[in-house]
Parts: sequence; C-alpha cells; structure tokens
Amino acid sequence: MEPPEPTALERLRFSHTALQQLPVVHEEEDRPVSRTVRRACFSLLRSLQPLPRPELVAVSGPALALLGLTPQQVLRDPRAAEYLSGSRPLPGARPAAHCYSGHQFGLFAGQLGDGAVTYLGEVQTENQRQEIQLKGGGVTPYSRDGDGRKVLRSSVREFLCSEALAALGIPTTRAASIVTSDLRVLRDPLRDGRRVAERCAVVLRVAPSFIRFGSFEIFLQRDEFSGLEGPSAGRYDLRARLLDYVIEHFYPETQRFSDRRQRNAAFFRAVMERTARLVARWQSVGFCHGVLNTDNMSVLGLTLDYGPFAFMDRYDPDFVSNSSDTRGRYSFSSQPSACRWNLARLAEALGSELNPAEAGGVLDDFMPTYEALYLGNMQRKLGLGREEPQDGELIADLLQLMHNTGADFTNTFRLLGLVPWPGQEQSQRGPEADGGAVESVVERILQQCASIEELKVSNQPTMEQRELAMILSMAQSNPAMFSLVAEQPDVSRQLQRMWRLKELMETDEKQLKAKQRDDWAHFVHRYRKRLARERDGSPVEASVVEEERLKMMKKSNPRVVLRNYICHSAVQEAERGDYSEVNKVLHVLEDPFSDSLNGDCGYDRKPPPWAHNLQVT
Repeated sequence: MEPPEPTALERLRFSHTALQQLPVVHEEEDRPVSRTVRRACFSLLRSLQPLPRPELVAVSGPALALLGLTPQQVLRDPRAAEYLSGSRPLPGARPAAHCYSGHQFGLFAGQLGDGAVTYLGEVQTENQRQEIQLKGGGVTPYSRDGDGRKVLRSSVREFLCSEALAALGIPTTRAASIVTSDLRVLRDPLRDGRRVAERCAVVLRVAPSFIRFGSFEIFLQRDEFSGLEGPSAGRYDLRARLLDYVIEHFYPETQRFSDRRQRNAAFFRAVMERTARLVARWQSVGFCHGVLNTDNMSVLGLTLDYGPFAFMDRYDPDFVSNSSDTRGRYSFSSQPSACRWNLARLAEALGSELNPAEAGGVLDDFMPTYEALYLGNMQRKLGLGREEPQDGELIADLLQLMHNTGADFTNTFRLLGLVPWPGQEQSQRGPEADGGAVESVVERILQQCASIEELKVSNQPTMEQRELAMILSMAQSNPAMFSLVAEQPDVSRQLQRMWRLKELMETDEKQLKAKQRDDWAHFVHRYRKRLARERDGSPVEASVVEEERLKMMKKSNPRVVLRNYICHSAVQEAERGDYSEVNKVLHVLEDPFSDSLNGDCGYDRKPPPWAHNLQVT
C-alpha cells in the first residue's frame, strides 16, 4: 500500500537560519530544567511536549496565508490539532527556545527567555520567510518556576487581538491557530490569591522574527540597581553576531554603509522610526499594550506579546490596562515615552556597536518623529487632507472634550464622519436643514458620553488615600513644598481627578447633559469651520472634496475594535466548549472598517455598564 499523500502542514518547507547563524546550546533532557543559559541565543530542545486530546478552536485565514496555507487545508487535516499544539512534530521542525533578558517596569531582570514558547523554524514560501512558534508548548530552560503552559483564556485574547491589530493595519506578530486540550493547570486569573484549574491552549504565532530589544540585553554587564547581569555578559563577539544577523535579514538597506558604526547607526535609526510609527498607530486607535518592558519590544517594530492589553472604551489619557501597574508606568498617554525609554536601553545594550553621540541624536529624534506621525494619523481620522498649524490644537481640544464628557473613543470618531460638510449642497438646502443635521450628530455623540455617576467613578483618585491626604495637608503647612510636589506628573493627575470629582459632586445629571451638549455643539461648529478651509483655493468641486474626506475617515476610524467585554464573552463561551463566538468575533474583526458587520452583532456599540468593571486578565 502506498503511503498517504502528505498534508499541507506536512509539506511546509522549513529553514533554520537563526539556529545556523546564531550561537545555540543543546538541552540534554526531554523536559529541560530551569537554568542560566550562557553564551547562547537559542536552546535546542530534544522534543516537544504533547497535550492530551488536543482540539482545534479556530484558525485565521490571513495569518495562515503567510505560510502558504488555507483554512480549508488545515481544517481537513485529521492531525492538524496535534501538529498545531506540539503533540506531533511537524516534519522538518527543530524545536528551540530563545534566550533574552529585559528591563521590567524599569528594573533590569537578568535572564528571562521563552519560558512558554517553542520555536519551530522558519517556513519558506515563494515570497517570504516567516518564523513560527508554539506559545504554551511546555517547559524550557527559561521557564523558571513556571509550567510552560498557557491557558485558554489568555490564548483566546492573544489570538483575537493579534488578528484584530493586523486588520487595523498595525504591525504585529500574527496568530494562525489556537488549540485547546483536556490538560488543566492552576492559575490565579483575578490576582486575588484564589487559584483555579484552567484548560491549557497553544497559539501558533507567526512573524518574520521574534527577536526583541531584550535579545541584546543578555550581553549586559552587572546592573548597579538590580545587581543582576545578562547570562552572556561581556560576550560582545556574540552580540556582534546577533546584530549582523538582524541587519542582514531584516534591515538590508543599512548595509550600504561600509563603516560598521555607520551601518549600526542607520539600523538603530530605522528601529526608532518603526517603533515611533507603531506607537503612533496604537495611540490613534486607543490601544493600550499594558506591559511595555524591553523584553516585549520587537526590533522589527511589531506589536509583541499580548498580556493585559485593552482598547479604551471611554477616552482617558491615564487609562491603564494592567491592574498590576499601580503607578501607571504604562498608561495610555505614557506609551510614547515608555517606547523612547526602551530605545535608550537598546542603545545601552548595543554599547560600543554605536557611536554614543549618534545614538543620542537618534533618541532625540524619537518624540518629534512620533509626534509628526501621530498628528498625521489624527488628521486623517478627522478627514483633514491639508495640514494647518492649528490642527494639533484642534485635536488636543477634541481629546480633552472626549475626556471631560467620557465619550467613547472609537464610536465618537466614527460619528464625526456624519458631521455635514459646510459646502454648496448644505447651503442650497438652507441653514435650517443644515442646523438640524448638526444637531442630530451632536445628539448621537451625546449618547456615547458617560453619565454623571460613571464620570464620578472614573474620576476617583487612584492614589492611596493616606498619601493623597498628606499631599493635601502640605498645601496648608508648606505651600512651597506642595507646589513642587504638585508639579510631579503622577501627583498632578491625581489632583486633577480630585478637583474634577468635586466639580461633579456639585452638578446634577440635567446640568451635566446641558453642558455636554453645549460643549459638543461648539466643537462641531469649530470642526466645520476647519473643514470649510479644506476647499480654500482648490478648483475641485465641493462634492469631490467631501467624498475624499469621507473615504479618508472611514479608512482611519474602525467601526469595531476588540473591546474587553467582547473578548470576555468569547472567552467565557470557549471555556464552556463553544468556540462559535471566538470564530464570529474573528470574522467581524477581519473587516473592522466595514459599514456592515454581517448582521446586528452589537460589537460596534459602546459597552454596557457592567463591562466597565471587568478586570483585564
């Protein structure tokens, strides 16, 4: 009998360029023991660790296409769940784990590494090469005290958000599949000390490379604050090999420089620009990463490692998606500065490979680069094709108004596309019809704003009451010292919350709504005056300019994003064994700018009141 034809998964063409060009060590045990791995970028694993009774939850067609696969090919494969969970080795794969270090919440943490991720190799297609990994594949030398497993809850979140960001046009690692099993591990999902048994799952992740800032930090010497050092501290010969590998395969345009330091400076600038572009895109759609440590920053400018992320519902610059980030280090508004700080740590890790003055110049250029990209994104969200000096002020005032009124970030920008164009068509209908259209938009925006009770909750100071009381008492006892303390950004934010809360306590719902209506009517009037100037000196018909504006806004303002409550509902259904909601959400997220969401699924509505109390896990 002839052997059966190999399936599409079995025909994947693997290469292992990273393992061939970078230093590796061989693990001697099938189940590696946690240890410090020196003088290596990868640990070669002897075998994969199977999951009992793996079951396919969902696949992403666009992510599979990067590997030359279709969903039909995978779903028809009787062994797909085994291959995609690591229960059966894919022909040609070489399991390994990547060694990296990192600064976590500002402190160097020494060796970290792939504690729950297994590298399989790079899949070669006609047009590209993509690295694939199994996240949740079992223990590695970097697992520390962990079991190397991921649970269905966090796996569904990463799977959906990876594909959601990709559909929004934001650079990201991809998630091609998710597989669950009967294996259960103990976790503390609410971080309240109560551990529960949760089902394990594995995500097949796809990216050109998963090398990160922390990959270069394994060569760092002893840190003066933490007392830790990288596992390959001082091995600058190996650092040079890693840098050469990254530049050769992912930044070939920088190789035009014959001088090594000039080449490296061009590389560092390119990483800076990609990072600035990435965070500018996050800010324009309200995405908060949550854990922007250096080990979660891709050298390719990709969104990497989805932990407690969230898309903002109500706009709040102090929004934090990570409940353990009590000081707001990675709040929404802090993401650009956090990325700049991480770039400085990358420059330190590269050390003598960079000219210090040139590296400093690149870092100085980060915020101007980011701000220009962010401004462009926000202008497109407002349909502004011509730049004016006052546009930055207009955008800042809009965001402040959204914050003051608790307006839904995603839906408010979408509704601004309904603001009537102040052109010829409106004037022909007469001012009354024009005014009615404006009033209608204002009323719809008001429906996206928060109630007075919701605003009271969202403006509660988050600082410990005793600490806040001490600062306030200082205003009487030592005004000079109070002025210095109050200028600190975290203290200033807390005082603003307190004063805003006091103002709300002296206001009733009717007064609040009247003020919100007046404020939004004023902004819409101001916005229309700005739109009118889009035609100044232009020979193009008003209708054509308006059409271009609407196209620009629809391409820039998604109708649907992966809101926390949507993800939560999909997770709950999946944990009950029903994967239909995961697949339904995935299908909608694949076309986030569409005017039609394939029926009234409700994903484009602002979240119900109960959703604001959900903890991101």
